[in-house]
Parts: sequence; C-alpha cells; structure tokens
Amino acid sequence: MSNLDKELVPNSRPLDVQSTVRMVQKVLVTGGGGYIGSHCVLELIEAGFCPVVIDNFSNAVRGEGDIPESLRRIEKILDTSIEFHELDMLDRPGLEKLFKQHSFSAVMHFAGLKAVGESVEQPLRYYRVNLNATMNLLEVMQTHGVHNLVFSSSATVYGDPQKLPIDEQHPVGGCTNPYGKTKYFIEEMIMDQCKAEKDWNAVLLRYFNPIGAHSSGLIGEDPQGIPNNLLPYVAQVAVGRRKHLNVFGNDYNTVDGTGVRDYIHVVDLAKGHIAALKKLKENCGCKVYNLGTGTGYSVLQMVKAMEKASARKIMYQIAPRRGGDVASCYANPSLAEKELGWKANFDLERMCEDLWRWQSKNPTGFTNNILSS
Repeated sequence: MSNLDKELVPNSRPLDVQSTVRMVQKVLVTGGGGYIGSHCVLELIEAGFCPVVIDNFSNAVRGEGDIPESLRRIEKILDTSIEFHELDMLDRPGLEKLFKQHSFSAVMHFAGLKAVGESVEQPLRYYRVNLNATMNLLEVMQTHGVHNLVFSSSATVYGDPQKLPIDEQHPVGGCTNPYGKTKYFIEEMIMDQCKAEKDWNAVLLRYFNPIGAHSSGLIGEDPQGIPNNLLPYVAQVAVGRRKHLNVFGNDYNTVDGTGVRDYIHVVDLAKGHIAALKKLKENCGCKVYNLGTGTGYSVLQMVKAMEKASARKIMYQIAPRRGGDVASCYANPSLAEKELGWKANFDLERMCEDLWRWQSKNPTGFTNNILSS
C-alpha cells in the first residue's frame, strides 16, 4: 500500500454507526489561487480529493473574506467550501506550521513567478523566489514525511528545440530564459531527492501553453497588469481593454513568420494533474510527462481563431522579437497517454470559445466582479 492510500483523512461529518465514513485524501496545492492552480483545485474536488490551498496573491485577486476570488467562485460552482491559507512559501515557519496542522497525502506545486520576458529583466528575483520557495517546500515535506509531489514544470526546460515534436527524451537545460532555468533547476532538485530517498514519488509535468477557461465562464486567466502571454492579451484586445496586439517577430522560420506554440485547454491540463496524482499511488519514483496536444499554431493563426470565437476584429502590429523566445515548440504527448491514460480532448475552437466566454463575462477579470456571499 502506498503512502497515498495510507494517509487518509476522514471528513468532518460526525461518526455514526449507521453511516459509512467517506475517506478523503488531503492534497496541498501551492499557488492554488492562480490560473492553472485554481482549475486544478476544481478538478481535485470533482475527483473526490480535499485540496488545502496556499497562495500569496502575487498572481491571484483577493476576493471577499481575504480568499482568492477564483476559489470563491469555485465554491459557488461546486457548492462547497475550500480551505485556504494566505502564505508566502519563502515563509519557512509558516510552511512548517501548516504541515503540523495537516496530514497531506501529496503536494501539487504551482507557486512561482512565471513570466518569460520579466525573468530576462529580473533574473535574480526569479532565482530567489522560485528556487528558495521550492527548497523550503521540499525540506518541510521531508521533515513531515510527505513524499508525493506533482510539480508544475514547463516546456521551456527544453530550450530551443533540436527536433519537433518534442518528447521527454529531448535534451533539457539549454534554457533561453531565467524562468525556464528555474523550472529546470527545480526538476533537477526533485530528481535528486527521489534518487536519494527511495520512498519519494514525483511527477514532473512539462506544460506547453495553457489557454481557455472553465466552461462556466466564472474562472479563467486574469493577468495582473499587462498580460505576458499571448491569448489573454488577444482576449483583452477583443473585449476592448487594449487597442492592439504586439506580435513579437514575424521573421521566424514558421508557416507565417510568427512564433508557433502548442496550446492546450487549461481543463485538459488540470485533468492531467489528477492523472499524475493517481500515478503516484504506484510508487512510481520520479516520472516526467509532456502535457500538450501535439499540434502547433502560429500567433496569427491564434488571432484568427479568436476573431472567429469573438466575432470581433483583433488589431495587431508587428514588433521586434522578445528576448528568450523560440520559433516553434510543440509536444509529442504520447507518453502521458500511454502511462497516465491522459490525452487532451478540447480542440482549438473550444479553447477560444471558453476563453471568450470568460473574457466577455468578466471584461476586467475578477477585480471588478467580486462575488458577494
């Protein structure tokens, strides 16, 4: 029996000789108020897990009751309550206190700074925050006997692709920006820990480009300030928040000269985390999987797809290339299908439709649409 099966926590319902107590696995979700983390929290609850969420609001909007607005809305969607703690992972004593209060069966680690361009401009900040936070987490997990981890990694660890599509055997470490390097360094830290401690299990999920939103339109990506990623920016142009899109480079060796990426629906991505959590039960050691669709689309192809979904013209202008960007990057996701039983189900049209539903319902994101009790 694995630690995940052993470390079961009964729910708060009083014991009754006539009733069967449902056993719930508690999963710590770091950065669970953000875009990907919040969608994973929703999927965890739907899959029967009990998430405990921490976030420091660096990429989350504060809602009523000092809870991330994303989580407040998930509570509304699922008619449930979510345990949340405002906590910065650089606060080691705070992490220790949390682990003393709970018996976690596993950790899903999303927390961290995540903008490629910003990391090029502020490398030391990215190294300090992302690496120190993860070191604190791993050490506290070790102290408290929590040895199951799902890590939110990135296709940026592959650097400039040597071949396409990219499979998990592609060389890593030739990262083109500090953000990618922090993901690579963290992967190495986790792999080394799993080698040193044979009772550790970890699944490293290398995301490609998550987009879209939950079909309710109540939660989605809400960048604080100017969006660093393509699709949120495109959606803000479509809804009228921004005048035009800057297309960074049109002289790449691609179908139309603009960068090509593998875009994956955030709900498909979240379901991949549930599959990874189940993989940990096999005492799998350290495993690495790509989460993508296997299809690449250019910036201009994405603009056209969003024009179709929104029925609006999206203005754009060509700008110089950004530091750290690569021409093309798309996945070979077959290993995840083979070993996790997971594959992406939503197509580009559905991704853009769900993104537009979120953006049109929430033109200014969460900020000016705080749900009241």
